[in-house]
Amino acid sequence: MKKILPILALLTLIACQTKDPVEQKIDQLISQMTLDEKVAQMTQLAGGQITEDYENLVRAGLGSMLNNVGNEINHYQRIAVEESRLGIPMVFARDVIHGYRTIYPIPLGQAATFDLALVEEAARLTANEAIQAGIRWTFSPMVDIARDPRWGRIAEGYGEDTYLASQMGAATVRGYQGQDSIIRLAACVKHFVGYGASEGGRDYNTTWIPEVQLRETYLPPFKAAIDAGALSLMCAFNDLNGVPMSANKHLMKDILRDEWHYTGLLVSDYASSENMIKHGNCANLKEATLLSINAQMEMDMENRSYIPHLKELVNEGLVKEELIDQCVRDILRMKFRLGLFDNPYCSVEHPDYYNAESLQAAQRAAEESAVLLKNNGVLPLNAQPTVLVCGPLAHNQHDQNGTWCFDKLDSATITPLMAFRQWDKEGKIRLIEQLGKHWSREVNEQNTVQLTRLAKQADVVLYFGGEESILSGEARCRAHLDLPGDQSEQIRAIKATGKPVVLTVMAGRPLCIGADIDCVDATIYAFHGGTMQGPALANLIMGKVAPSGRLPVTFPQTVGQIPMYYNKKNSGRPTSNPVLYDDIPVGAAQFSIGADSYWLEYGDKPLYPFGYGLTYTTFEYGPVTLSDTILPFDSSPHCLIASCTITNTGNREAVAVPQLYIRDLVGSLTRPIRELKGFQRITIPAGEARTVRFELTADDLAYWHLAEGVTLGADGAYTCSAEPGEFHVWIAPNAAEGTPAKFILQD
Repeated sequence: MKKILPILALLTLIACQTKDPVEQKIDQLISQMTLDEKVAQMTQLAGGQITEDYENLVRAGLGSMLNNVGNEINHYQRIAVEESRLGIPMVFARDVIHGYRTIYPIPLGQAATFDLALVEEAARLTANEAIQAGIRWTFSPMVDIARDPRWGRIAEGYGEDTYLASQMGAATVRGYQGQDSIIRLAACVKHFVGYGASEGGRDYNTTWIPEVQLRETYLPPFKAAIDAGALSLMCAFNDLNGVPMSANKHLMKDILRDEWHYTGLLVSDYASSENMIKHGNCANLKEATLLSINAQMEMDMENRSYIPHLKELVNEGLVKEELIDQCVRDILRMKFRLGLFDNPYCSVEHPDYYNAESLQAAQRAAEESAVLLKNNGVLPLNAQPTVLVCGPLAHNQHDQNGTWCFDKLDSATITPLMAFRQWDKEGKIRLIEQLGKHWSREVNEQNTVQLTRLAKQADVVLYFGGEESILSGEARCRAHLDLPGDQSEQIRAIKATGKPVVLTVMAGRPLCIGADIDCVDATIYAFHGGTMQGPALANLIMGKVAPSGRLPVTFPQTVGQIPMYYNKKNSGRPTSNPVLYDDIPVGAAQFSIGADSYWLEYGDKPLYPFGYGLTYTTFEYGPVTLSDTILPFDSSPHCLIASCTITNTGNREAVAVPQLYIRDLVGSLTRPIRELKGFQRITIPAGEARTVRFELTADDLAYWHLAEGVTLGADGAYTCSAEPGEFHVWIAPNAAEGTPAKFILQD
């Protein structure tokens, strides 16, 4: 025994020496903490004010606050570092969603750029501004897949497609956090998971998602963000398959922790644990606390449930203190990675907001996010036209920024009218101003009368319509998706003057505006574009910049088609020759209209498909060429190369956005009619051609299905793998066009 003890001591010494230094510091801190201090570290409270109660909570070891900025952060941080027993700094968080002071397009608009480098740059510049105010943790990106535009929070995510959302979310994480050893702004990926599938497009509502669809559609963007290094995740408000996400042990522990081995911080959404009482999943806050902690919900955001109940649950033996230690470990690890122990304070002197680099990036993002939906030749405008600029979003510095903009200055926002005033000042146009409306929901007949009078004096009318910012975002769900107020009536009245009308829509979601688009000569869908949207739209309309945005979400013709998304299943009776409502003979009780899957009023087609967008030239896509017609199942390190030559057949340089789609024709589970697997942005001069190439491996063809020989519901019941068989592959300008090539995945 005497000989064994020195050996054990030596092994312990070696283990300590080889352990990561940060983990050693965390071990040391946890060993000194009382249970009360651990629970305090696991609590986040909403700030925004300085009170004696908050100061005392900070002295007791409070872990985090949200919604503080600047001097208020330094005030509380000084108390945490200098007056709490262990001097552990707090981490301060805020909803910095698409810009801090300089506002970029809403995330749905950023997805329309199909430009990962630009999205990453926007996040990097956003972080640069936010950290100057002491904000070191942002509740972004939101990677919820959203296929119902009635849901207000579709504005906050990247649309309907899993692949696009995965790529955009990962790019945003890289931009916020940076590549250095010290993280600049911690990303918090939300909302884990399935929140975007809320029933009826109504926020916070129930979601029912089968395990296969959950793994195939809703989980991959979170995994991509984690692989990009995301320091934290936020749970969702919704109950998923009957279990509120705040207590969903299967997803938050079995999958997130045990299967994915995620060691980052998991935080509740605002009071989401308490919401479980209203869900009907538990009777009181103590029960909610027990369910949340057993699902390893590590930080309690503004529930005020952990402090009164967690210690009690440990003392009763219902929660192990080892679980508390693990939660605190993840919290402290994030603080160390943010460098807060060495540099806890922010400098509030001379902040560098709205600098040239940020404004240039914001303008470029607004330019690239705008999607040209229709153009009968009126755009770009000819030299020196007389232009009437009008509509509720023509000069609205607040609303063009969209949802989730707490810290912007409206006075720094440049509207379309302001931008066209500059063009007028330079003698490039002759400007007529009349706002016509001051807010999107207004109904004012006199505005319409005045607009029609002024329209007669113009060569072209530029109508800027859409939604106020308050109509999209959290808890901003709509049952009707038309233009609010009397905008449609104004557009028709203006068009009746015989003058060309260009409609620009600035909104937080897709709208069902087919009739409005039919009425006008050109339509640009710009989403809410941020600080520099005015100059961006002026550049696009005047032709200084050619449109390059593509739709990140399908546009339905009417609300009754929702949910509508491109990668649907084929059904057993796909649409062939639909007989529409007005084509059915009166009294034809026995008249056969077939047995296809479609709507009598609209057929089965959307207003515009996913990936759609025009520009000021035309592109011709050649046939898809494959490097081989057979892809071996074990294709590593080899892959199938799909290529296509794209020719600019117009008279000006522009950006093409080729998109790679595949279809698995036969699967053990039915497969979508198309799936996005890649995209590029490529500039092609007029009259020239470029060849684009995409790589495909067997891994790109894999999907989730029931594992062979495994009982449904058993551990490991589902597997992600490809199945041999025939595949189609497209390189196309959107999800509805192109001719596929064929190949076989072979064992």
